[in-house]
Amino acid sequence: MEIEQFTSNLKTISERVEQLRDNITTEEATKTSLIMPFFQILGYDVFNPLEFSPEYVADVGIKKGEKVDYAILENGNPLILIEAKSISEKLKKHDSQLFRYFGTTTAKIGILTNGDEYRFYTDLEEPNKMDSTPFFSFYLSEFKDGQVAEIFKFHKNNFDLTNISKAASDLKYLGYIKEFLTTQLNDPSEEFVKFIITEIYDGMKTKAILEKFTPVVKKGFRQFISEQVNSKLSAALNSSVSLSEDENTVVEEISETNIITTGEEIEAFTTTKIVLKDTIDLERIFYRDNKSYFNILVDNSIRKWLLRLYINNSRKFIVLNDEEKTEIEIVDVTDIYNYREKIISIAEKFV
Repeated sequence: MEIEQFTSNLKTISERVEQLRDNITTEEATKTSLIMPFFQILGYDVFNPLEFSPEYVADVGIKKGEKVDYAILENGNPLILIEAKSISEKLKKHDSQLFRYFGTTTAKIGILTNGDEYRFYTDLEEPNKMDSTPFFSFYLSEFKDGQVAEIFKFHKNNFDLTNISKAASDLKYLGYIKEFLTTQLNDPSEEFVKFIITEIYDGMKTKAILEKFTPVVKKGFRQFISEQVNSKLSAALNSSVSLSEDENTVVEEISETNIITTGEEIEAFTTTKIVLKDTIDLERIFYRDNKSYFNILVDNSIRKWLLRLYINNSRKFIVLNDEEKTEIEIVDVTDIYNYREKIISIAEKFV
């Protein structure tokens, strides 16, 4: 299977998660409607117990008859163990079951899933003992383009345990690096600020100096990232969208209202332009920043708004200007692209 077709299949089941989520109330329903179809698009015959074995017995110590929900087999031996939960359950407290099963079989990959979130484990830290943290994870309902190639490695036709094991370490620590950088971007630590200013400031790094430089480092960090992102997005538009000078400013104070337009909001604006580049003249797309939300609209008219972006400490979401005023949780503002069909449909009303 070509990765283009695989990506299309992945998007189909991603949409299925959103369509069925509210109607799935049990673990069994999650398995049959979401988990089994996912492994089908990975090329496994989910109805062949010689390949995809349900209720696989994985005896744990003196406890006999312990069963893991599924095992993917090769020549009768388990390659991958899969522990399933209901889509309504969070996975945070359920990896202990998979941990127990992992050490009793020949499997080197463990997957914990609720039909939307998938966590992949192996034994990087100690042989035959499942790591406490996954080396790769994603949400099927909001998977990123960069994750497709990693998921594709688990397709039956591509599966190579040696290559996956080699890549697992990089994936795991890349995840740690991104998590660390995200934390420093939002709330840089004293050690991080000191590390940065050591290269640019020759004076004593006193506590007062570190406190002075902390907002500067935070602003500079955000500006650098936003400029990189905007450069890529601008190139993707084939120069059909020219970012104005204020759009390249990561943190901009608007007049004297104390409203701050962030790089993340500008990224949302640019992503929306990419979505609409074949639908409407992009010179008609504007934004207005309010204290409570960031508005993206047509013809700079409040009556023609497309979507509103809300960002606060507890959650991040968009509201679409459709009949239902649909509210959608997002992880990253580039997730807006995942809802391009709905946004295009809204924009077409104003063409």
